[in-house]
Amino acid sequence: MSNLRFAMFGTGFWSTFQLAGWLEAGGVECVALYNRTLAKAKALAERFGVPAVYADPAELLKNEKLDFLDICTNVETHAMFTRMGAENGLGVVCQKPMAVSLQEAEQMVADCEKAGVSLLINDNWRWQYPIRQLKHLMDEGRIGKAFRARIHYCNSFPVFDNQPFLKELSQFILTDIGSHILDTARFLFGEACSLYCQTSRVHADIKGEDVAIVIMQMGERPLTVVAEMSCASKTEIERFPETYIYIEGDQGFLELGPDFVIRETTAQGTLIKRFPPPRYTWADPAYDVVQSSIVPCQANFVQHLKGGQAETTGEDYLKTVRLVFGAYQSAANNKVLLFK
Repeated sequence: MSNLRFAMFGTGFWSTFQLAGWLEAGGVECVALYNRTLAKAKALAERFGVPAVYADPAELLKNEKLDFLDICTNVETHAMFTRMGAENGLGVVCQKPMAVSLQEAEQMVADCEKAGVSLLINDNWRWQYPIRQLKHLMDEGRIGKAFRARIHYCNSFPVFDNQPFLKELSQFILTDIGSHILDTARFLFGEACSLYCQTSRVHADIKGEDVAIVIMQMGERPLTVVAEMSCASKTEIERFPETYIYIEGDQGFLELGPDFVIRETTAQGTLIKRFPPPRYTWADPAYDVVQSSIVPCQANFVQHLKGGQAETTGEDYLKTVRLVFGAYQSAANNKVLLFK
């Protein structure tokens, strides 16, 4: 089967790694780039040998023969570009956060359903190699039935240095990191039936919240899941951008801790094994575990676009979006939300 042809909209910080991930996954060919600042598009095109660049998205869609769009722009433009892709009969891969509101996310799904095209949300966190290994161990029943879990993503990495626009977001950590963490919670434990959230702002020079804690009841046999997120925490155990996960079962305990080490404790004792992520030459070593997960995520999308099934379709990801904006609602009203 021939390569799928796509255009990338947006050539900012993450686009370099996202484009490299597509090429690593294989089965696709980037034939055009759009960015409102043409010089940025030209620089990325030269680096990756992309033949065409545009400062006008409509002109790109008119001139290029495509199979899908990869939207890697600011969240405020996601709905507009998704609609443009749908109207042109193209599949859409859209970066998270999916949309600026739940209603907008629902409209994106409706637009693509009406046009009969795929909508896939590019949230690669659940594809991190150590997280997939933890899921495998849990599903094997090694610790019995899980009854409590904690997901811990707290560090002091200066994330605002390479993404200064984050300072201007009125809703920050729950949309930026919370999208990842809450989607990973769904991947590991199932759907939420209740949610309670509290947020705070520690950095004085940002508009949004940089600390959040979300408590959920999840799964068919509900277990309590606590998700801790912070960009303002200085601790001995922080290893940006690693996520730590602790799962208690009725027969044991699983821990994904620093340096990708998983500890499995049962009546037989504790087994310790390290699951480091793959290393790619194009990845930034500071983001290794995150950027390497781009590859299996986008390989899953290629499989879907060629007739298979993706994990994070637009319809499925609406459940993550409901948790994100539900968390804001819970924090604002100091109330528990219930989900059907």
